[in-house]
Amino acid sequence: MTTHHSGFVAIIGRPNVGKSTFMNRLLGEKIAIMSPKAQTTRNKINGIYTTADAQIVFVDTPGIHKPKNQLDDYMDKAALSTLNQVDAVLFMVAADEAMGPGDQYIINQLRPVKTPVYLLINKIDLVHPDDLLPRIPQYEKALHFAGVYPLSATMGNNVEELVQDLIAALPEGPQFYPEDQLTDHPEYFVVGELIREKVLELTRDEVPHSSAVQVERMKDRVNGKLQIEAYIIVERDSQKGIVIGKGGAMLKQIGIRARQDIEALLGERVNLKLWVRVQKNWRDNNQYLRSLGYNSKDLR
Repeated sequence: MTTHHSGFVAIIGRPNVGKSTFMNRLLGEKIAIMSPKAQTTRNKINGIYTTADAQIVFVDTPGIHKPKNQLDDYMDKAALSTLNQVDAVLFMVAADEAMGPGDQYIINQLRPVKTPVYLLINKIDLVHPDDLLPRIPQYEKALHFAGVYPLSATMGNNVEELVQDLIAALPEGPQFYPEDQLTDHPEYFVVGELIREKVLELTRDEVPHSSAVQVERMKDRVNGKLQIEAYIIVERDSQKGIVIGKGGAMLKQIGIRARQDIEALLGERVNLKLWVRVQKNWRDNNQYLRSLGYNSKDLR
């Protein structure tokens, strides 16, 4: 009889090293948003990888960085709170960046962790092998790793080898989720994240991380289309103007691109209605952060 292995694996690292890209590569679906901007992921996002003989729940964490506001502080706590609650930790770094203070800070947090820690050197497709090899000993001197995996989340290099080694190392256990379930987050959360991704893509540096998305309605079907209504939250009136654009052109493009991804995710036609709301200094407003789903109770 074939044994079944299961467990929880955290993905941790500095902002913009490719954690969300790696998660989406594993699952074959977009459940974590991707952007070249740092600090794109704000919540812990569980991605569920299932095969006939294993199930791994990958936890994609926000990139760890020095907090500048209440939202940043929440994101750091969300990332670090996973370390003692999982069966393994994947510490991801970027192959095209030298080891820096941010990596050292994370390594210091990892030292007391008793579960196995694996080093993932992502983005190897961006560097020459001769430039990659000298960097590995730097990390190995800083912390003992259960394994070191140079890989490319974008191209898929060495991702399958890593997954197979993780399965072999995880304990025997049950299947926690149905085989066709990809995340434990409700659909409205993932839908909101897909909308926010398009805001990041299209507004570039003009509305960096001052935006959030609140899905107000996601039910009822009219003429075969699921009705979704959502607000894009910004901090200033000037940002509202940027998100709306001249004659509503920017908001229309955000809606078109987000709808395409949402329909691909849900497998049905969607009617997406978007509005823009100004909430000054929302990133330092604990009450408003809770209303958007950033709940400090989740970190206990």
